[in-house]
Parts: sequence; C-alpha cells; structure tokens
Amino acid sequence: MGKSEGELTPAQIVAELDMYIIGQEKAKKSVAIALRNRYRRKNLPEELRDEVAPKNIIMIGPTGVGKTEIARRLSNISGAPFIKVEATKYTEVGYVGRDVESMIRDLTNISVNDVKKEMSEEVETIAKERAEDGLLDILLPPISFPKKGTAASAGSGSTGIGAEEKRRKTRERFREMLRKGELDEKVVEIEVKQPKTQVLGMFAGTGLEDMDTNLSNMFSSIFPEKKKRKKASVKEARKLLEEEERDKLIDMDKVVKVAIERAEQMGIVFLDEIDKIATKGSTHGPDVSREGVQRDILPIVEGSTVTTKYGAVRTHHILFIAAGAFHMSKPSDLIPELQGRFPIRVELSSLSTEDLEKILTLPKNALIKQYSALLQTEGVELDFKPDAIEEIAKIATFVNSQTENIGARRLYTIMELMLEDVSFTAPDLKNQIIPITVEYVRSKLKNIIEDKDLSKYIL
Repeated sequence: MGKSEGELTPAQIVAELDMYIIGQEKAKKSVAIALRNRYRRKNLPEELRDEVAPKNIIMIGPTGVGKTEIARRLSNISGAPFIKVEATKYTEVGYVGRDVESMIRDLTNISVNDVKKEMSEEVETIAKERAEDGLLDILLPPISFPKKGTAASAGSGSTGIGAEEKRRKTRERFREMLRKGELDEKVVEIEVKQPKTQVLGMFAGTGLEDMDTNLSNMFSSIFPEKKKRKKASVKEARKLLEEEERDKLIDMDKVVKVAIERAEQMGIVFLDEIDKIATKGSTHGPDVSREGVQRDILPIVEGSTVTTKYGAVRTHHILFIAAGAFHMSKPSDLIPELQGRFPIRVELSSLSTEDLEKILTLPKNALIKQYSALLQTEGVELDFKPDAIEEIAKIATFVNSQTENIGARRLYTIMELMLEDVSFTAPDLKNQIIPITVEYVRSKLKNIIEDKDLSKYIL
C-alpha cells in the first residue's frame, strides 16, 4: 500500500518514480499531474466533483522504455487498485473471447482483495488468539463431569474443581509449547470449510468468473458451504484456523462497499498494445473486429456502469492509461471518439547507452543489485567494475540497433547469458569474489556479438 494521494505533490511523485525508472521525465510529469488532480477533485464542492472527468493518457514509445513500469509504480505510490490489460485479448461483442467489461470486473476483484487484506491485518491478533484456543480445544478436549444428582457425582465436587484447575494449568503449559513451536509437527484432525472453487470446479472455463451476482448467489445456494474433516500438522492447522477466523471477523459488506468506492474513485486501468487495435482506413477482414473492440472500449472509458459479482461499478472516474509502440500505425488511426477520450499524449524516447548504464545500477531494483543479491545467497560475491557496466550497456545498445529494439529488456538477456556459468557453478564457489571486468564481459559475449544470425536467436 502506497501513500495517500493527498500526501504527495507532483514533484514528490516524480521523485518516487525516479527511484525505479530512468529518464522519461515528460511521461512522469504527466502521470504525476493526473494523480494529483484526483486529490484536487476530492476537495471540490460535491456538485462540481462529479463533473470533473479524469484526463486519460496515451503513452507512445517503443517496447522496453518504461511505459508499463511508470503506470505500475504509480499505482503503488497511490495505493490505488491497478490492472494491466492487453487490448489485443478483447474481441468485439459477438466474437469468441473476453468482453471489454471484464477489465472492470477484474479491477473490482483486485480492489476487493486489497481491502480484504487490509481488514485482515486489523483483525489479525484476535484471529490468532481464537485459532490458538481452537487448537487447544482439539489438543485438550474438555473434561465431562457426571451430572448433578447422580450417584457418580456424589462427593465429586472438590475432585471436579481440582481436575478443572489441573486442566487449566495443563492448557496454559500447552499454550506456551504451542507459541514456542514445540507442537508444530504433531498431527491433529480439524474441521475446515470446503472451498467453493472446488464445488464449482465443473464450471471452469465457462465464463463463470464473469457471471452476474444473482447467478452467483443461485449457484451458492445449490452448492451450500460444506465442511470436511482433515488431518494436518499443528503448524498447518493453525494457519487454516487463523484464515477461517479472519473470514468470520471481516465484514464482507463493508469490504465490498469500500472496494467499489476505491475502484470507482482511485482505480487505474493500464491498457497496453492499444496500437494493435488501431485501423488504417481498411474496412474489411480483421480490421472490422479491431474497430469493434475500439467501439466496445469507448463507453467504458467515457463512463458507464458495469455489473460485477459485487454490484454495479461506475467507470466515470477511473483513470485509463493507454500505451503502444505505434510502429505500424499512429494515434490518429484510432476512432476519433476514442482519441478524444485520451486528451494527454506523451512520447517516450528510446534509451541511450547512458540510460541503460543507469538502469543497471541506479534503480532500487537494478539488475546488478538483483544478481549480486541472488548469488550472495550461495556465498558468492560479484564485483562489477564501472567500465564493465559501461561495456554491458554498449553491447545492449549495439544488439538493439542490429536486431529488434526491445529497450531495457535487452539487459535481461545479456546479463543472464553473461552470468550463466557463474550461476551454474555458484554452489561450488563459496566465499569467492568474482570480478566482472571488461575482459570478462567481452569473453562471455564475444561469439554472440560477432555472429549476427546467432544473436537474433540468443539475444
């Protein structure tokens, strides 16, 4: 969960994005303003608030330059429900495939899961205590005393009190052992709910995930919730019982209400590959379907109400960020109505050698940091020399220019190939420092760079 939208100024949002994304200042600035505008809208008088629509953005630029990463990090910063979808996986109504409304249903599911997780954390302590008591009841079943008035009960009053006190002390001793993990491997039998996904499994692949609320409730009544007995270790049983207790403590009506409001007011849909559904004046063949997808997307972006299993969700204030390389088409090839719904256009530039060099080292999740940390788990230390990092960036730029330009993604293939031998032999290289020099980089990548045909397949 990120910070509240109101806590960050546009400059602070850009600074947060700078931690993960190199360059692309114009795109960062645009998304920062779009995010801040949501905070501004919240503070408007109610009659004006509903009139202010989000300023949707189209990002134009080659693959691997940071389009998806900007949108994804933006959602982390704001704590907003976020979904990335490819425009190419949707089909026009009447064709086989997913309908465009499913992106809103998926966004709502994500929002519900996020809110449920937050509320789970609030009841975590109580759920753990209840699960612990449930386990102790299984490990130490209650003592049954004879009923009052029977012959067996005569003179057993003091004995019963003593037995109860003894059981209480034993229970506390078991509780202590349970908390220390001394009973983790002991096997117990517990009663757990049978997941509905198992009961409804026969309907898998039939579009059940998109059925409306009434149909979902109907199936729930046909297949009521079942419980089954299961043997499990105390450690596993504890997790299952905690999960059940959390579910009992969470008010799902409140979860759904908060989640829908959050999806409607803060949701971000990243619509990738938008250029693949752009048409170029042709009105026959597959282009007809492409234009149909655009027309189906239009009402969602303009503002409509989508039925989900949690209720109706309005899309009027969801922020849509579209992206595409637009190699074979241009934004003006989209239908005019859709173009009008994306008033902000940002062009992302190709990455230079200097940019690639920074990508390797500066971001919080930089590749060199990742590989170094991975091999440190085996006791191997990678010592990257500055000129070696520069050489890796140069090779990535060269290969991108000779083959398909896939931007920063090229660094993944180069790093993986370059460190293949070290990764393979790492378990036998404990407590060793491996210097990564220019010579090392060139020796590992020499054949691939020289053989252009080979580089097309390997890099």
